[in-house]
Amino acid sequence: MGRTVITPIQKRFDDIDIFHHVNNVHQQQYFDLGKGDYFQSLLGHDVVSGQLRLVTASTHTDYLGQIRYEDDLVVSTTVEKIGNKSLTLLQRLVCRTEQGEDIRSESRSVMVAFDFEKQLSVEIPLVWRQAFER
Repeated sequence: MGRTVITPIQKRFDDIDIFHHVNNVHQQQYFDLGKGDYFQSLLGHDVVSGQLRLVTASTHTDYLGQIRYEDDLVVSTTVEKIGNKSLTLLQRLVCRTEQGEDIRSESRSVMVAFDFEKQLSVEIPLVWRQAFER
């Protein structure tokens, strides 16, 4: 739908489990890195520290292939759908190879605009909506 942000992932030695692949828990951390990069690049610092922020209401992940330590990995992040108070974020962990790109896992997260002072969900501000749709 909107702009896609690509975030390179630097894997750490402890991301690898006994099966010699990146554990699914660490894959969620990679998605979180992508979320932070995405929101900061489109909306600035206030979206992660201001009174009005986006919070995760739901996440679903499909694991499509193994990720190894030596893989060249990026996370792509984009807004797939925008509602009144929430949006659906589509993220993919993509392994880049000589043959092209291979999606190894895919996550959809429902994010809700939340006013921390009032402690309630609010409509997504127009300026945010415009930044996502650019």
